[in-house]
Amino acid sequence: MEVFVKKILLFVCLLALCNLTLFAQSKRSPQIVRIPEKSAIHVPPQQAPAGLKKIYSNLGTQTDLYDDGSGWVLEGPGDNGFSTFGAIPFTPKSNSHVSQVGAAVHYFTGDNQVNLSIYSDANGAPGTLLAGPVTVTNLPESGTCCTLAVANFAPLAVIGGTQYWVVVDTPLTGTGSDFDGEWDMVAATVPIAFNDNGLGWYVYTANDLPAGAVLGTIP
Repeated sequence: MEVFVKKILLFVCLLALCNLTLFAQSKRSPQIVRIPEKSAIHVPPQQAPAGLKKIYSNLGTQTDLYDDGSGWVLEGPGDNGFSTFGAIPFTPKSNSHVSQVGAAVHYFTGDNQVNLSIYSDANGAPGTLLAGPVTVTNLPESGTCCTLAVANFAPLAVIGGTQYWVVVDTPLTGTGSDFDGEWDMVAATVPIAFNDNGLGWYVYTANDLPAGAVLGTIP
């Protein structure tokens, strides 16, 4: 099995959202994994369904959507007993309906699947589940570009100017819980959120943002 060197990213801002009964357990700083590009040929991403418009996106060009050599580590608890889930915020410019989310999630080992969901915001971190989870399988291999993990939702009404979150996680047990992979990134300085070992969401300000897009209809 290929060995991946995980580098600790020095964090700037930490917002703890832990239940008091879980304080005895420990969190760790989010981790970045860097791997060599496995193919110089970049495959175009999946085509969005006709009629859907961009509500949010930090993706690059069709042939270079994200950095396929660096990503934030994602782990299900069945991998090594410790879980790390990720989330990115988005704010619609106007009232809209979200129908699809794409995330640059790549696969290392374990079950080749993750869950994508949409959450409300709670004081700057993911709050209440609004849509999902949607299980996405057959994720692309790490070190490749530019396929996305795509989840389709029943149209979810979102309010312009209100922050929401795209969450990538795994089941806590059973199939999918041993997923080990990464969420590839783009260069940006914004808040991102992580949930380590089920201790609650906490926020970092980072220079590398997990790459993704939110599509839907805009009246």
